[in-house]
Amino acid sequence: METSFFMPTQVRMGRNVVQESGALLAGLGKRAMLVTGRSSAVKCGAQADVTAALEKNGQTWVVFDQVMSNPTVDCVYAGADLARREGVDFLIAIGGGSPMDAAKAIALLARQDIAAEDLFQGGFTGDVLPMVHIPTTAGTGSEVTPYAILTNDAAQTKTSLSGPMLFSSLALLDGKYMLGLGRRTTVNTAVDALSHAVEGMLSVKANPTTDLLAADAIRRIIGSYEGLLHDTLTVEQRDELLYASMLAGAVIAQTGTTAVHSMGYSLTYFWGTDHGRANGLLMAEFTEVLLRHGYDKTRDVLRLMGMDSPADFRAWLDSLLGERETITAAEVEKFSAIAIQAKNIANCPVVLTKEELAGVYRKAFGLE
Repeated sequence: METSFFMPTQVRMGRNVVQESGALLAGLGKRAMLVTGRSSAVKCGAQADVTAALEKNGQTWVVFDQVMSNPTVDCVYAGADLARREGVDFLIAIGGGSPMDAAKAIALLARQDIAAEDLFQGGFTGDVLPMVHIPTTAGTGSEVTPYAILTNDAAQTKTSLSGPMLFSSLALLDGKYMLGLGRRTTVNTAVDALSHAVEGMLSVKANPTTDLLAADAIRRIIGSYEGLLHDTLTVEQRDELLYASMLAGAVIAQTGTTAVHSMGYSLTYFWGTDHGRANGLLMAEFTEVLLRHGYDKTRDVLRLMGMDSPADFRAWLDSLLGERETITAAEVEKFSAIAIQAKNIANCPVVLTKEELAGVYRKAFGLE
């Protein structure tokens, strides 16, 4: 057997873990930059906990709170410029996938001179600012992945930066920060985490370790169904989802994602569809294509979720996601042409054609 697993992030989870991790923060430098959205980190209480811990250590900080959903190239260059001007020693990302992904790009650009037109070309050195990630949603698992997903207007999609230097040094997980999340965000992020676990198991790069983690994540997310459906999650159940999201992030850190993500990016870029919802709208049809190709592991993944068929999976997803959007034939052609060029298409366990991707779109949105 040949296998590998690399996840250098130190993960700590528990109630009030941010306040109790002051010694770890102290070792990262004298001045921090908090990378957040405009208000979410303040509303959930995470930012106050972070600044209290920094103040107790005698550390100073500056706040970059300009990260939008699906962060842009301009956003991360602005953050990097502020980090350099303020002479910060490390970054603390607080929020969902957008602030965490943005922080990775900022950490890179603050230390390396990379032209915007070369940003997605790779070839980076290991010189980046250290990072702490504090997730306030349970979906992306970005706190334990080496990926920064940014809006790429030149390619009209979302594109990832990646490399081992983009792992955070420390991830601090506390489900209390998710207590104020609305049902839509909670559901969409949980479906995102599920897509990571499912795609990780169906990736050509899957191995026994990643399958073990993915299976645990799937069981925890499926077990939270009633709370997700009825918006009755307790803080302990949110802890479960946060832990599952982290596990699923650790999975895709090894396996990457598959066509589901490649195809979902167009729904986000052109329609503004939330990333997790976009994945959820396509997942069941993706499993159906793999079964048509005879990829039997797909059936094992469905059984793990307590389902007998892709139709069962679609019904489960629809109960959470609600009515689906509509798509035109022109959009199907455009989106599938973009998706087939994505790097993670190569992670699929069978070779999919552009027409098969188009078929997934058509089936997912009722055109066939």
